[in-house]
Amino acid sequence: MSGDVTATSGIVWSRADRPSRMIVEYSTSENFRTFQRRIGPSVLESTDFTGRIDLANLPPGADLFYRVRFADLVDGKALSEPVTGRMRTALIDANKPITFVFSGDEAGQGWGINERFGGYRIYEAMRREQPDFFIHSGDQIYADSVIEREVKLPDGTMWTNIVTEGKSHVAQTLDDYRAAFAYNQLDINKRRFAAEVPFLVQWDDHEVRNNWYPGQQIGAAEKRYQTRAINLLEARAKQAMFEYNPFRINQLDPEQIYRAFKFGPLLDVFMLDERSYRGPNSPNKQTKLDATSAFLGSQQTEWLKALLKASRATWKVIASDMPISLVVPDANPDVPKGTFEAWANADNGSPLGRELEIKEILGFIKREDIKMSCG
Repeated sequence: MSGDVTATSGIVWSRADRPSRMIVEYSTSENFRTFQRRIGPSVLESTDFTGRIDLANLPPGADLFYRVRFADLVDGKALSEPVTGRMRTALIDANKPITFVFSGDEAGQGWGINERFGGYRIYEAMRREQPDFFIHSGDQIYADSVIEREVKLPDGTMWTNIVTEGKSHVAQTLDDYRAAFAYNQLDINKRRFAAEVPFLVQWDDHEVRNNWYPGQQIGAAEKRYQTRAINLLEARAKQAMFEYNPFRINQLDPEQIYRAFKFGPLLDVFMLDERSYRGPNSPNKQTKLDATSAFLGSQQTEWLKALLKASRATWKVIASDMPISLVVPDANPDVPKGTFEAWANADNGSPLGRELEIKEILGFIKREDIKMSCG
């Protein structure tokens, strides 16, 4: 996979099956007539044998071809077969169009990889569009959902899934979360797409557990979990997510998910994190904006406003993993009824609760006369 591309850089990600060292060769020529080589990190059990290399000093708006191999750390002469891919660095030319695709929610509610159906066909449909990049708007996995071998459809036929031991129960351990990410890599459509289109990734709730928020304790009515502390589950899930994605890690805050990308004078993309800084799910009717009604949190909100104000791009795309106006009740069995999950609170009056935060952001956008698209 590749991801987090800029005009002059991009992350290349891959995974091996044993302790080894990652090696990347890259070129602007598909036949690798000339190429550069980067010796990357060793991949060990501590990262589930995943590794990434940040390629720098790349030409803007170019198709870059790469091949990845791993050198065995025990037998220094043993090399893996190369796997190849390509990525497109960000454009700086306003005269060239930019295309991107976005989606989310992968293998949810028990709908896994059905090879008779053609697997994850959406990835092949997106690949044919030859986009510059892909925004994955979260729920990359459903850690709280089990993949059964068969699911009976309303017409009496059977949906047949590829099954693995790691997806036979809800995720609680680090290895469980890793197994959920690894499951989706079994799909040939996703692998082909990921080898051709850079990913920009954010997360939502199902990377951890349905409708989670920081500090939550899973209640007794939810029988499937032995680990009750969401903060512990979140830490394991986040580690697995970083391991299995081409994130560019912020060295000042290695767990930061929100970030922004520039695509020349045409487009700026702002990737939000609507999980890590929110207050508890509640009736969502607080009369003031504070820690209990926060959704993005003050630091992320100020970051977003500052970057929007400084942006001179024609289009400003804000990737929000949660809908702004759709009312989403928290229907988990261990939470009180009348509790809400998203921004909105189903009250027809003036903004309350988390709505106060989106009101502040939208008010800022209007004052600054910023034109943007929200997805």
